[in-house]
Amino acid sequence: MEVETRRDGAVLTITLNRPEVLNALNEAMHEGLAGALQQAVEQDVRAVVITGAGRGFCVGADVSELPREPQAIGELLRSRFNPNIRMICRLEKPVIAAVNGPAAGAGLALAMACDLRLAAESASFVPAFLGIGLVPDSGLTHTLPRVIGPAAAFEWLVSGRRMAAADAAERGLVSRVVPDDELAAATTALTDDLVRKPTVAVGLTKRLIGHAGEITLDEQLDLEAKLQAVAAGTMDFAEGIAAFLEKRPPDFTGR
Repeated sequence: MEVETRRDGAVLTITLNRPEVLNALNEAMHEGLAGALQQAVEQDVRAVVITGAGRGFCVGADVSELPREPQAIGELLRSRFNPNIRMICRLEKPVIAAVNGPAAGAGLALAMACDLRLAAESASFVPAFLGIGLVPDSGLTHTLPRVIGPAAAFEWLVSGRRMAAADAAERGLVSRVVPDDELAAATTALTDDLVRKPTVAVGLTKRLIGHAGEITLDEQLDLEAKLQAVAAGTMDFAEGIAAFLEKRPPDFTGR
């Protein structure tokens, strides 16, 4: 299987599984990722992890399978790459990229589409696109400038240079860098914390941040009020208030 899934309680782990080619994206992997992300929509999934098998996270498109006809490349993005990026960005629960090795091209874009990124010390990040005469795609020109700023994003994308994990952490691309053999444990610790949160409120917070750079302050204030009413209608809000009044930790269920 080009994409494997595993459930550990409320956590869904999605593993890209073409280690012999550093998890380069081919047709079967696109289909497998789409199917895995459909599982992530289920209500009892409260956090999602995306990682790679072997020594790589994902080095982007399998260049050997890229069409050479210009319009066909555009259609490939529309039909295969873009739907999965949209799904990750619109999934109203936290998505963590556990970057275990090189993330290049569309693999970098896949990691940047996630909400949080943990990196192994051996991980690296490479824009790669201009090196073969293409522009960045898979949402990278949207997600990257939001993290490091437009000028820094442009400079790095045009340079195409490799960025080590430590540098990525310094630039804010990743939340934390850990030794390779501690990545799984660090990811589990993070997801254990996230699944104890009020999942609906977490997802609505993700939506608010996603819209923040695209609408006016007045529109954002209205959206906050609208979504606050949604959060206030959850069982977790009632539990949060009860726990506060009773001076105990809340026991959120994600509903």
